[in-house]
Amino acid sequence: MSKKTYFTRSLAVAAMVLAATTMAPSAVAAAPGSGAAPAARILIVDIRRAVAMSKVGQSIQQQVDGLKKQAQAQLNSEAEGLKRDKAQLDAETAIMNSSVKAQKENAWKARAMAFEKKVQERGGLIQGGMLKANAQVEDALGPILQGVMQERQATVLLDRASVLLAPNSIDVTAVVVQRLDMKMPAVKVELAPLPPGLAAAAARQQAGQQ
Repeated sequence: MSKKTYFTRSLAVAAMVLAATTMAPSAVAAAPGSGAAPAARILIVDIRRAVAMSKVGQSIQQQVDGLKKQAQAQLNSEAEGLKRDKAQLDAETAIMNSSVKAQKENAWKARAMAFEKKVQERGGLIQGGMLKANAQVEDALGPILQGVMQERQATVLLDRASVLLAPNSIDVTAVVVQRLDMKMPAVKVELAPLPPGLAAAAARQQAGQQ
């Protein structure tokens, strides 16, 4: 999935920091009896890679690709019909008076706009279905990430995307993939409307391209 991943809530879980700072030796000496805070124990997970490698992530992508191909096959015939009608209209304009020509051109434009809207709506339904499926993966990921932290007594879990360098020994991506596969090997992608905010943004973007 290009773009930013849709796993916002999971990243929020992964970025949980139960921050623990260590007091400077001079401060400890100045306050006898005060205990230094425990050192942070850090783990790293590559959320995008974990989902992409997981069975459920691959299943979602395959289903989305299938829905796109299905939509393209269903819409192709209508698109070809519009092209043929436009070519015929262009060929006949020479023998039409201006009022008839304008009427026919307006009618074709109305059909073309309706078709474009249908294409956008189908794309929105596919994207909405993907988002809905991704949300289910997010819900499954949260407890998995928390469980790994508890087992390894970690206080910080960071996403690999925000880390420049780190030893492989603290990367738990493979463990997360394994547990996600066990917990949720697949999820059904069904056509669903986009959330209102995303739908409005998509409409504005399309309007700006026209």
